[in-house]
Amino acid sequence: MHVQEWLETVPAVAVYALVGVVIGLESLGIPLPGEIVLVSSALLASQHGHIDPVVLGASATAGAIIGDSIGYAIGRKGGRPLLAWLGKKFPKHFSEGHIATAERSFEKWGMWAVFFGRFVALLRIFAGPLAGVLRMPYWKFLIANVLGGIVWAGGTTAVIYYVGIVAESWLKRFSWLGLVAAVLVGLTSMLVLKRKAKNAQPVTAAE
Repeated sequence: MHVQEWLETVPAVAVYALVGVVIGLESLGIPLPGEIVLVSSALLASQHGHIDPVVLGASATAGAIIGDSIGYAIGRKGGRPLLAWLGKKFPKHFSEGHIATAERSFEKWGMWAVFFGRFVALLRIFAGPLAGVLRMPYWKFLIANVLGGIVWAGGTTAVIYYVGIVAESWLKRFSWLGLVAAVLVGLTSMLVLKRKAKNAQPVTAAE
């Protein structure tokens, strides 16, 4: 069953909680499809009025900020042994190559890596724990974490929600246009055939 189809069967409160928890766990460092769940929920909100996009965006933002903060605390306490353990548990996501790439991003961009990491699937998982492991000052991390969470979670919800509304409206209009076009084509074809049949009658009589 598709994620969106499954979400349609879930009460609104449960959707808010699910989005916040999944995004929070992903931000904490557990590879989960947070973005897919958020996008599916925002599309669902644009098509069904029982889900409030503002509450949905707030839930996603809270999950992102809280999850990243917990990930930072765990990374700061666990240090590099934590990354090694994660590498064994999730070799596809926490391989040595991925960790090295993320470290280079943090060394080059600092707190901007936390902010822009929100928009990159790999860095979204790494950002919190790795910032803690690398001992980034918490105030820097917190600013980047809050701003990134608001822009990514809130922005994604808003964009997908309005795109869904516009797309649904356009599709409805398109269906009416398609119906009108089909009727016009049908009428035109019928008139052309009638005219051809009428023009053919004198020829037949003459023969």
